[in-house]
Amino acid sequence: MADSRFLLKEPNSEEDTLIYLFYQTKGVKVKISTGIKINPKFWNFGSQRAKKVRELENHEQINALLKKLDSLIAKRELDLINEGRHLTIQNLKQPVIDFLNRDENDSTVTLKTFIKDFIKTSTKKPNTVKQYNTSYNRLLAYESHSRKNLNFDDIDLYFYNDFTKFMMEKDYSLNSIGTSVKNIKVFMNEAVERGLTKNLEFRNKKFKIVEEETENIYLSEDEIKKIYELDLSANKRLDRVRDLFIIACYSGLRFSDLIQLKDENFIDNKTKIRIKTEKTGDLVVIPLNTYIKNILEKYDGAIPGLISNVKMNKYLKELAEKAELTEDIVISFTKGGVRKTEVFKKHDLVTVHTARRSFATNAFLRDIPTISIMKITGHRTERSFMKYIKISQEDNANKLTDHPFFN
Repeated sequence: MADSRFLLKEPNSEEDTLIYLFYQTKGVKVKISTGIKINPKFWNFGSQRAKKVRELENHEQINALLKKLDSLIAKRELDLINEGRHLTIQNLKQPVIDFLNRDENDSTVTLKTFIKDFIKTSTKKPNTVKQYNTSYNRLLAYESHSRKNLNFDDIDLYFYNDFTKFMMEKDYSLNSIGTSVKNIKVFMNEAVERGLTKNLEFRNKKFKIVEEETENIYLSEDEIKKIYELDLSANKRLDRVRDLFIIACYSGLRFSDLIQLKDENFIDNKTKIRIKTEKTGDLVVIPLNTYIKNILEKYDGAIPGLISNVKMNKYLKELAEKAELTEDIVISFTKGGVRKTEVFKKHDLVTVHTARRSFATNAFLRDIPTISIMKITGHRTERSFMKYIKISQEDNANKLTDHPFFN
């Protein structure tokens, strides 16, 4: 009997890639997409199985499925030989196809069962999986509203226009609608790649991902200094949150990286942070400024005690209010298909992510080379970086004041 081989479609990819089943016996070569995707960093190329690591929560399910496929095709070959039938590509792989396309009540895969399985076996980050689930639930709500039972062939321009109209009537923001459309395109792309549908209407240029630039704030260095200089000796809760926030403002680290900082991440006599980022897996090295060094000294070389993202966001608004960040901020956005404007106090808009945006913007205003900032923030292109930073017209004018062109 032949042995199955499981190989990755793109073994050198930094993104998730498909696992393929290869089976060769008596001159017949079978190649089948398993429909499972995995990041190559989680793949054991020797055993041809998913690595048993904590970061890949569904590794047991993946390996169990691969074992099942291996067993199915081997049994199929034995059955065909015992029945005296010729071995062909189609009759060898048919049991595998039937198994992969299985449904509890039917032998065919529906759009909804496919999406549910796709989400269940996804190795994406928790926030991405959460977005997938949200988009799936909106599809279900649309089905209920329109009294339709959607399948792959229904995802066309008529669906697109009706679905986006439905979401606008539900008062969703433009970016929220765009995220759902983006994920539907992800689902359909995957279905096409697995051979479940030939419908390519979702790739029509009119089936577009709508979006608008989000108006986010940043804190100037003077505003950060106000927070740093607050006397919080009588409020240990805010004192700790303030110190964590300052570290983020001058390191550019995301909250997910901030909370995993350990003593070994501080190198060269605690003058730099060296860390592999959680979101992208990039290794970054960040010089420490005086503020961070002072905070480390305050905590005997460590960082302040950890706190949840939700609680930190809540306390940061209180902290920013104490620092008198009371400027009126006008935010415009599209919701329910209508352009709206609201006015907020700046302290009500401060979040953990404000620190990272402030780092990038202030470094840019200080004329630190863009490529050097991007090495820390992880932006792949200058275009995406320039959309990320936030500078006012006044900041831009101040930056240009000393330029030779204006002198």
